[in-house]
Parts: sequence; structure tokens; C-alpha cells
Amino acid sequence: MSTQTYQLFCMGNPLLDMQVTNGEELLKKYGLKSNDAILAEEKHAPIYRELVENYEVTYVAGGAAQNAARGAAYVLPPHSVVYTGCVGDDDLAEQLKAANKREGLDQVYLVKKGEKTGACAVIISGHDRSLVTTLGAAEKFEKEHLSSPEVAPLIEAAKVFYVEGYFLTHGIDSALEVAKKASEAGKIFVLNLSAPFIPQFFAVQLQQIMPYCDVIIGNEAEAEAWASATGLPDKEDLAAVARAIATQPKSNASRPRTVIITHGPKATTVVTSADPENPKVFPVTPLKDEEIVDTNGAGDAFAGGFLGGVVLGKSIEECVEAGHKLGAMCVQQVGPTYKWPKVQIF
Repeated sequence: MSTQTYQLFCMGNPLLDMQVTNGEELLKKYGLKSNDAILAEEKHAPIYRELVENYEVTYVAGGAAQNAARGAAYVLPPHSVVYTGCVGDDDLAEQLKAANKREGLDQVYLVKKGEKTGACAVIISGHDRSLVTTLGAAEKFEKEHLSSPEVAPLIEAAKVFYVEGYFLTHGIDSALEVAKKASEAGKIFVLNLSAPFIPQFFAVQLQQIMPYCDVIIGNEAEAEAWASATGLPDKEDLAAVARAIATQPKSNASRPRTVIITHGPKATTVVTSADPENPKVFPVTPLKDEEIVDTNGAGDAFAGGFLGGVVLGKSIEECVEAGHKLGAMCVQQVGPTYKWPKVQIF
């Protein structure tokens, strides 16, 4: 058994991204929105084969929390970050491990024999990305894995925890287990809203986990979806939405809740429950159009940089700045990847 300890423990759906560009026709054909993330329905099933047959596919290690974990690993000392999720015993899982190794991320996957590792069709059109996910093995994650001799000591030792919103679609019990443990031990639990459909269709699960969340990260589309789902009048006032989320009931009252809403190249809004009437707005240094390769994983890169700052005990300003730097780096690469040799963020 490993005696290795990690500062940051991340959990989510491990996926291999199948990324294609100039996907306008695919968006039309499958009725997809250009800047969205959905779970594949039956009508989307043929899309994965179509990508392979008709497009030049770039395979990139994906899965929201895994992307963020690789981002955090990029800015932290080696072996600071560990990630768990469920994969199949197949070639896709091996590709994920290789990508994690490059960035210095360690993983403790639950491996399901005979299952296929999840995949995500990433359709790039202009600067937008549309994600269509088939979870495969990812949704077979079992809570028992968290108390296994391989994983339990890692949870015990970690200081910061990160879970993606997508995981709540099937793994709420596992997410709650980690969130409650973190809260009881006075550790930091971070949740990412991940996609508009999470606050829309998984509001019950979100309400269950929210009391244990010290930090909640989302983008403008997710904030708007949360506002719609909870009946907030002004859905586009990001500071008001962040305030509403920040002031939800919280189990560990000794630490205020921080809510971070990113807005692409515009600005990032931060509200804390300790001072909800004074939102902070951090401008983003915009990139030139020609510098942007694709935006897949940009939000996860922001989360990764931010988490790196949290682990290092940096101020909220420094954490957001690190998120902006990593997000900007990510959109200048293909898929959720980072520059090599490493660029110093802190």
C-alpha cells in the first residue's frame, strides 16, 4: 500500500476527449448548441463513430475534474494531487494514465473489468466547444472504493477536495461522503457546477451537497441556469447570483463560502458569504483572436490554477490570477493541455 500523501484529492468522471474542429455540420445534424455540455442520448449515439470516420480526431485526456487536477498538478510540486474515478480495463484508460503522468498527476482509478472507459465528443466551432458525453464506466463508480485501503488514507491526508458537478448525476452518495468528511475535519471542499444542466436537472443533488461546499466555481451559463432553477429575478446579474449561492446554508460555519463565476474573456466575479454585499470583479487579460486555438477545458484550467493557489495558501486574488493564467495558456493549446516546458505560475 502506498504511504504517499497528497494535498489535493479530486474526483469525477474520467473521459477520453475525441476532439474535432469545424464541427458546424455536426452541431446542426445532432441538434447541439455551440457552447454547451450534455450527456449523450440515443439520438447522439452515432456521433462517436462519425467523428472517427469523417473527421481528423485529436484524442485528449478529459473529464472535468481530471482536467482541473492536471492543471493543479502543473502548478504544484510533483505528487501533490491525486484523482479518482471509474474507468474500464481498456486502451482509453491507458491513454488517460499516460496524459496524467505527463502533467505529474497520480490516479487511483476504480477499474471495472469488461467496461468501456467514458468518452466525450468535443465539437469545436469557431472559439466555442460543444461536449457530448457517454459516461461508460465513469457512472459505475462505487462509494466502497473511497474506503478501500488504497484510497481511504489519501482522503484522510488531503487538505483540499475537488468534485465536478457532472459527478452528481450518478455519484451523489460518494460526493457527499467526501464532502461531509472534509467539512467535519475543517478541510476545504470545492465544487464546480460544470454545466447548465446540473442546476437545471440535478437541483436536488446540488442542494444536498451545497451545505458542505466552501468554494463553488461556475461560469456565466451555469450561474444563469442556477438563477432560473431557483427563481432569481435577474439571471444575468452575476454578482447577485453569486451572492445568492454564497449565502445558502453552510454546515461548517467557521469558514465563509466563496463563490467564483467566470465569464470567459470578460471578467471573473467573486463573492464571499463573509461580505456578500461587496463582490470583487477581476478583469481578464484578453487574448487576440488568432492566439486562441480552442476553448475546450478552459474552465477546468481556471479551476486547476485556482486550486493550486488554494493548496499553497495564496490569497483569493492570487488564486484567481493563477486561474486566469492557466485558462489563457489552455486556450492556446489543443484541448485541455498545458505548455511544456512548464511555465512558472506562482
